[in-house]
Amino acid sequence: MVSTFQNYTRYLVIILFALFLAACETVPKDTASSSTSSTSTSSSTSAVEIQDGVYVGSDTVEMLAIDVPDRIFFAYDSYSLTKAAQNTLEKQAKWLKANGSVTIAIEGHADERGTREYNLALGDRRANAAKDYLMTQGISSSRVTTISFGKERPVNSGSNKKAWAQNRRSVSVRTN
Repeated sequence: MVSTFQNYTRYLVIILFALFLAACETVPKDTASSSTSSTSTSSSTSAVEIQDGVYVGSDTVEMLAIDVPDRIFFAYDSYSLTKAAQNTLEKQAKWLKANGSVTIAIEGHADERGTREYNLALGDRRANAAKDYLMTQGISSSRVTTISFGKERPVNSGSNKKAWAQNRRSVSVRTN
């Protein structure tokens, strides 16, 4: 009787193990190879578009006016302006000086990492850094408002270095 019970137990364990293995997901070989090739392509693209942790690509940039980009990008956990950001803000300041009745709002954004509260505060610091720089270029603070969206309005919903870099930004939006 003991041997019969042991046999049933063995069969039960074997059946459960077989069911467990059958439930495991497998990836077809051609899908895995195409996934690998797209990953390596996006990695090399990301390396070109991200320098020192700051996004330098232009695929998400729109124009505030002709030859005046609307956004600047920041390094991780930073609100310091890069040289590229300063150049963009100088173009914006020049355009704002030539168009004295235009007002703008600067939106501060962050990537998805961090708490909601922290990212709202970081987005606010980023927007104010851009506003302060415009003020040093002679733009009146009454023409520029700031708002922070933190991580609430990502331009790229991915969870990778490129998406995070694209989402660490401030965007100047014409309000009139």
